[in-house]
Amino acid sequence: MESYYLNNFEVKPKHSSEEALQKWGFRFPANLSKRYEAQPMRRTNQEKLRVAVLVSKAAFQFIQGVQPSDYTVPEEVKTAGFGICGEELGSIVEGHDLKKLNIHGGVAGIAEKLSTSTLNGLTTDSDLLNRRREIFGINKFTESEGRSFLVFVWEALQDMTLMILGVCAFVSLLVGIVMEGWPRGAHDGLGIVASILLVVFVTATSDYRQSLQFKDLDKEKKKIAIQVTRNGYRQKMSIYDLLPGDIVHLAIGDQVPADGVFVSGFCVLIDESSLTGESEPVMVTADNPFLLSGTKVQDGSCKMMVTTVGMRTQWGKLMATLSEGGDDETPLQVKLNGVATIIGKVGLFFAIVTFAVLVQGLMSRKWQDGTYLRWSGDEALEMLEFFAVAVTIVVVAVPEGLPLAVTLSLAFAMKKMMNDKALVRHLAACETMGSSTCICSDKTGTLTTNHMAVVKSCICMNVKEVSKPLDASSLCSELPDSAVRILLQSIFNNTGGEVVVNKNGNSEILGTPTDTALLEFGLSLGGNFHAERQVSKLLKVEPFNSVKKRMGVVLELPEGGLRAHSKGASEIILATCDKVINANGEIVPLDEATINYLNDIINQFANEALRTLCLAYMELENGFSVENPIPVSGYTCIGVVGIKDPVRPGVKESVAVCRSAGITVRMVTGDNINTAKAIARECGILTDDGIAIEGPEFREKSEEEMLKIIPKLQVMARSSPLDKHTLVKHLRTSLGEVVAVTGDGTNDAPALHEADIGLAMGIAGTEVAKESADVIILDDNFSTIVTVAKWGRSVYINIQKFVQFQLTVNVVALIVNFSSACLTGTAPLTAVQLLWVNMIMDTLGALALATEPPNDDLMKRAPVGRKGNFISNVMWRNILGQSLYQFVVIWLLQSKGKGIFGLEGPDSDLILNTLIFNSFVFCQIFNEVSSREMEEIDVFKGILNNYVFVAVLSCTVIFQIIIIEFLGTFANTTPLTFAQWFLSVFIGFLGMPIAAGLKMIPV
Repeated sequence: MESYYLNNFEVKPKHSSEEALQKWGFRFPANLSKRYEAQPMRRTNQEKLRVAVLVSKAAFQFIQGVQPSDYTVPEEVKTAGFGICGEELGSIVEGHDLKKLNIHGGVAGIAEKLSTSTLNGLTTDSDLLNRRREIFGINKFTESEGRSFLVFVWEALQDMTLMILGVCAFVSLLVGIVMEGWPRGAHDGLGIVASILLVVFVTATSDYRQSLQFKDLDKEKKKIAIQVTRNGYRQKMSIYDLLPGDIVHLAIGDQVPADGVFVSGFCVLIDESSLTGESEPVMVTADNPFLLSGTKVQDGSCKMMVTTVGMRTQWGKLMATLSEGGDDETPLQVKLNGVATIIGKVGLFFAIVTFAVLVQGLMSRKWQDGTYLRWSGDEALEMLEFFAVAVTIVVVAVPEGLPLAVTLSLAFAMKKMMNDKALVRHLAACETMGSSTCICSDKTGTLTTNHMAVVKSCICMNVKEVSKPLDASSLCSELPDSAVRILLQSIFNNTGGEVVVNKNGNSEILGTPTDTALLEFGLSLGGNFHAERQVSKLLKVEPFNSVKKRMGVVLELPEGGLRAHSKGASEIILATCDKVINANGEIVPLDEATINYLNDIINQFANEALRTLCLAYMELENGFSVENPIPVSGYTCIGVVGIKDPVRPGVKESVAVCRSAGITVRMVTGDNINTAKAIARECGILTDDGIAIEGPEFREKSEEEMLKIIPKLQVMARSSPLDKHTLVKHLRTSLGEVVAVTGDGTNDAPALHEADIGLAMGIAGTEVAKESADVIILDDNFSTIVTVAKWGRSVYINIQKFVQFQLTVNVVALIVNFSSACLTGTAPLTAVQLLWVNMIMDTLGALALATEPPNDDLMKRAPVGRKGNFISNVMWRNILGQSLYQFVVIWLLQSKGKGIFGLEGPDSDLILNTLIFNSFVFCQIFNEVSSREMEEIDVFKGILNNYVFVAVLSCTVIFQIIIIEFLGTFANTTPLTFAQWFLSVFIGFLGMPIAAGLKMIPV
């Protein structure tokens, strides 16, 4: 069976084809029609923007001849204190209309008309903000209303087998009332109706709750914070709070949160593919200042003024089309639908044969009596009951609870993982993480705290501990003034960070942890960030990225002349230098001895697990054009700094847990190899027989050499995004590993996309990385990744437990009714009773077994991996063993029950059938408990911690008592004596020691 449904019911964990998605539908399918609607809109956007760019280029040639606009400001906009309306702003940005922008006075003119400042942003006066919201709207997209509970009831009623049973109930009511009158003749029909309604409402309630839960999680996915200047203060703000006139700060990896115009910045490349489908990035400058919501910053940084928000933007219109798009079905859901399909076909065959045998028995009796041409009402009802039993066998046989169990388990896990600081973006990641065999982790912020500080420096060839402010001030006194000036100029100008004043009037450093550490170092040396920035003029900035591993700026000096500053990976920057500042502040040639000395310092810092950065500068005596790249040679080395980023508490233990769980942890970092090895040893990642390699060396290897070293590869240093992607690809395709990858930057997107599970960092991660990820680690902690793996295993195991439980019920119910019909001409379990059993094994069973919380023992097992069988040999052993026991007991009761219990008289058949039904149900109740552990004998461990399981079990027992003792008229049962109750429960309980005995049989 395993191989059959692997071949016929397989979809990928990620990026499934639409053909595969269309083939299978479940309770929460991907809404493919919405996706199709979005495609033409993207094509339209692409064409509109292409035309707009051409028009804007043409218009630029005629800007000098601009005529006054005939635009009239609407009265309500004037009254609110603004000089331009939302429609006009939208037409400028969406149409890339440079001519119209200049008619309004350019960016400065638009700022004035929006009553804002490009320097200080909006004022936080509440009345003005409210007026602004009324006139321009808010930055939220219209969402379609969620489906009501009644919609879920209606969908549950669409089940074909339930509809057939409904027809049976109607005919039964009709014939029964005609023959026996009201209310006696209505009992059988009403019993089926009540059972159908119970199934429908329990299913609808379950689905409705899950839909609400998924909706809440979807809202969490969309929470994005952005840096904004308001009232002159830089602050983090939700994108939903943005208004036209806000000044937004964008950096590499950010998603543009609203339509707007460029204010200032450097080297800004925008990826518009999400909106237009165009793969080529667009350069945004003062000459092409338009930024569109939903696009992403591929390179550079800038300030943008918001012009249009919410549904006025093209992105808003596209999102409205895509709302309620749904999530793709998970591979496990598809596999289990395959199982359900196979069993359903088998059940249909058994049902047809059962119906045929029962009808043949009735016809034989009538033939012998000579009444085959005359039909009484009772015989018509009997025929109807045969049909209802056959239909109910199909209901019981089709395990529609399998996909429900996946949904319940995933929803439960997703909610709990949110509490554990992990936001699941794609459902399939929950189950795939449980099969993971390898985690490729970043170092910074994941294995380490990401709270960096400069603790050592080698400035002007002078090595100094600078972990305390006192150390830094003494360093300053030991250095020549000229060297201190050039060092501070480098630190404060060649940075992506900023020193700002917060709302409380205190200084605050904003930027990456590395930039923050350097700025703190500069301030401790007595530097003044704002004074330094005002002295020189920035002409060009080349921001840091993980490919170049350096950042550079060009300054126009106050005394004239141009100077370039560069900082980045120590060995890369040092290789660009041919001079160095010595201890006397003199610039001297960089000879071999000095290079060796500096390399020794770099290695010494790295071996102490410090991240090393080299700072350098050069005088641009021959001038410089901003159109050209910043030079990459001829620099003067200022010095090297060592930055401490401590290992997170608990990481070493978490790595050990992974190792015991059969999960290999690999570190992939851009750091120096000695730094990487020192941190990896501290974390327990690098072992004595493990391999550490640098990215440049790795990419030079042949395919054969790569495959030879990858199994033992534990650390990759100085890696590029391409190296990371190549490693992941080889691990997945060549070695068959199930790979989880962490990432926080824009350049990590290909690796996150290639991996089986992409894990983006929630704090340090860019929006591009988060969009490419399957799970967002909200606290950036490696220990949380291990928790996700544990939950993934829990999901997988829980669903296996439920499948084992359900298939046991399927097998027994089918065989009992079929064999009984064939051998005795009657079915011991009626339609109403089978519907109740179906309820126990479907919705209630899924609730009980699919919501078991994970335990630490899960991480002591080997991972399932890519090719592990879902229905394992252990499960088959338990299913077949338990099914055999239940079948033997039920058959014994049916054939010898009257003699065992001394049953006589007209009610003996009813009492016996009630005993069989009661024993069968209690077999399932105790089997449900046994199914909590598939291999362990102690099944009661932690049972009281799972309130859902206890509640479901208790409710099942209580309802069973009510059905037997009080609902006999509807359920075809009769009250039992204490002895009969005891024996029924004992027969069910006996299944537990038998299950324990089965677990001792090796497979």
